[in-house]
Amino acid sequence: MFQEKGFEKTSVNDILKIVGIAKGTFYYYFKSKEEVLEAVVSEATSLLKARVQKVVKSTSDPKTKLLEAFQSMNITDVYGGNLLKDMHKPKNALLHQKSLQAILQEMTPLLTAIIEEGVQQGQFDCPYPKQLIQIILVAVATLFDEGIFQLDKQEEEQLLEAFQFLLFRQLGIEN
Repeated sequence: MFQEKGFEKTSVNDILKIVGIAKGTFYYYFKSKEEVLEAVVSEATSLLKARVQKVVKSTSDPKTKLLEAFQSMNITDVYGGNLLKDMHKPKNALLHQKSLQAILQEMTPLLTAIIEEGVQQGQFDCPYPKQLIQIILVAVATLFDEGIFQLDKQEEEQLLEAFQFLLFRQLGIEN
C-alpha cells in the first residue's frame, strides 16, 4: 500500500482492507501507521544486516568481503526491483528517509569492521574507517537513487566501476 499510494495517502483503513483484520486487531499490534512503516523498514534492514553479517563472518580476505558485503545489500531478489523504484518517488519520501537512516545505522558498524580487519592485516590503509563507510553509503544511496539520476545500463556500469575505483583508492589499494 505504501508503495502504491504513498505513505501519506495510505490510511489505516486501507491497510485493514488488504490484511483483512479488524481495527482493534491492528491497534493491538501497532499504535499508528507510522509503526507499520517502522516495521516494514525494520524487516528489510534485518534482511540486509543478516546478509552482511554472514559476509563479515566469512573467511574471505577483507577486499573480497567488502565487495561481497556491498553485493549482498541488493535485496531485489526478495522485494523485487519495483520496491526501490517506488521508494524513490516523492510520495514515499518518508519511507526512503527512514530506510536510509536504518541502513546507515545498521550497516556502518559491519562494514567498518571489514575495513578495520583489512587495516590490521596490512591490506588497507585507512585512518578513518567509520567515516569512510558513512561517506560511501551516503554516496551510493544518492548516486544510485533513480529518483535523482536516470542512468542507462552503460552509465550504471561505469558508475559502479568508478565507485570501486574510489573505494579502493581510499583504502590504499592500487588495483
